Amino acid sequence: MFTFIKHYIPYLKHYRARLLLSFLGMVLVAATTAAMAYLMKPLLDEIFVEKNVETLYALPLVIIAVFALKGLGSFLQAYHMNHIGMDIVRQVRDKMIAHLLSMDMAFFYRYHSGELLSRVTNDTGRIQGAVSMQLATFFRELMTTIGLMGVVIYQSPTLAFLICIIIPAAYFPVQMVSKRLKKISHTSQEKNSELTSNLNEIFSNIEIIKAYSSNKYEAEKFAHTNRGFFDISIKSVRVGELVIPLMELFASISASVVIVVGGQEVINGTMTIGAFFSFLTAMFLAVDPMRRVSVTYSRFQDAIAAHERIGEILHTKPSVKEGAVLLESVARIDFDKCSLSYGETQALKEVSFTLKQGEITAFVGNSGGGKSSIINLILRFFDATQGSVNINGENIQKFTLHSLREQIAIVTQRVYIFNDTIAMNVAYGHEVDENKVILALQKANLYDYVTTLPDGIYTRLSEGGVNLSGGQRQRIAIARALYKQPKVLILDEATSALDNQSEAEIITTIQAISQGMITIMIAHRLKTIDIAQRILVMHKGTLVCEGNKAYLNAHCEHFQKLYQKEDYEA
Repeated sequence: MFTFIKHYIPYLKHYRARLLLSFLGMVLVAATTAAMAYLMKPLLDEIFVEKNVETLYALPLVIIAVFALKGLGSFLQAYHMNHIGMDIVRQVRDKMIAHLLSMDMAFFYRYHSGELLSRVTNDTGRIQGAVSMQLATFFRELMTTIGLMGVVIYQSPTLAFLICIIIPAAYFPVQMVSKRLKKISHTSQEKNSELTSNLNEIFSNIEIIKAYSSNKYEAEKFAHTNRGFFDISIKSVRVGELVIPLMELFASISASVVIVVGGQEVINGTMTIGAFFSFLTAMFLAVDPMRRVSVTYSRFQDAIAAHERIGEILHTKPSVKEGAVLLESVARIDFDKCSLSYGETQALKEVSFTLKQGEITAFVGNSGGGKSSIINLILRFFDATQGSVNINGENIQKFTLHSLREQIAIVTQRVYIFNDTIAMNVAYGHEVDENKVILALQKANLYDYVTTLPDGIYTRLSEGGVNLSGGQRQRIAIARALYKQPKVLILDEATSALDNQSEAEIITTIQAISQGMITIMIAHRLKTIDIAQRILVMHKGTLVCEGNKAYLNAHCEHFQKLYQKEDYEA
């Protein structure tokens, strides 16, 4: 627990004023609670035994003042600690997202998106409870216990000594429960991640679920995951709730001893009734904060488990290392005997070729041929396991990732539309320039449609662009790439959702702007690569043929097999 607190001390240093106010609140709560126990002595001895009228009228005012101070202290502590806890969690989430976005694609292949979502939201939420409420509760109740024990010792050192022998014995079973609870918390948070992942899959694939009438199957799968989460959660409750009866058992033993020994002192006249009841009240009042200290300590294990899961992510380093040189232009890309493996699977085997500015190069081949792996290397989603990729004669690993990717625009078959305006979607990641947005939309053959919308380029698109057709979504993606004015344009099945006329218009646009850039086309339909000056044929991770369409159709067996599948004539 104290290691956990130590980790967040650097965050807490920024809240000195709020911590001071919160600590003042804790002191007020502890002091007023102890004062209430102490007031039992004058209440009994001076009012009920000695019949003191002055005390009768003065004591209620004191009690009101004590409760008012306690309320003020409770507010100060709760408000400021919650502010601190929420703000620390905000910073941790910001740090996590910044770190996650810096990771390479291999990392995201290892972790399910639902699990990462759970760690950013659920795990950090558990830390918030610990840093704000539980931390404050622990120290407040600890101070309250100390204050009440001060009253206990003041009223009767002998009885206090007996309590101090019995109560500490409760530490050992509480410690055992806490260790067990930490292990359960790890499992509970893993099950919570599975639950979030399951939900994420359902909502992401709702269209296919509906189309295949798999509602019942998905509901049963979710119910199974949900049941697992319930089982571990109820186990956590069962173990965690053992702390309260354990503390109450030891408290009852202490109370029994105090009643016997203290009662005997009252009978013998060595202790007044007021002192005895003040002692007894302080002792019983101390039981509750002691119980809360124990419960809070055990619940800290949940936050510690969450902290360890977050630490696992934050301590993971990307395998793709950042370069230091800024890339300002791209005139040439060379693949020099490049190989690439994804774990045990080899995707590319000693591939060599050159891409030049002003040239349109197409990659064709069956699925699994290695076309997408080439794009992954150019964007540095992965680094070659052997060989090198060079830009302008320099190893690609020398350049900063940001400057490299600023020179490249990619349009894939899967279109990403954000819940924002058309203008923001087209200018994604850059300042919005209305003229550039309009020009990009015109080149993508979409501007005429946009002008029919009530808000034009400032029309808000739904998540995933569900208020657009498939072809319109793809044109948005093409406009986004053209807005960037890249030096390298990658089109990965970029026109697959367009009708023949729109496809022809986009291809004409690409041909017109290709003079100032390296253009890479990946296509399964050979008709879409008619404009390519050079075609590279990939097969099982190797480059098997290279040339224009006429040459390949005459001399490349793999190309001929692909070409024969087409429904059109050359």
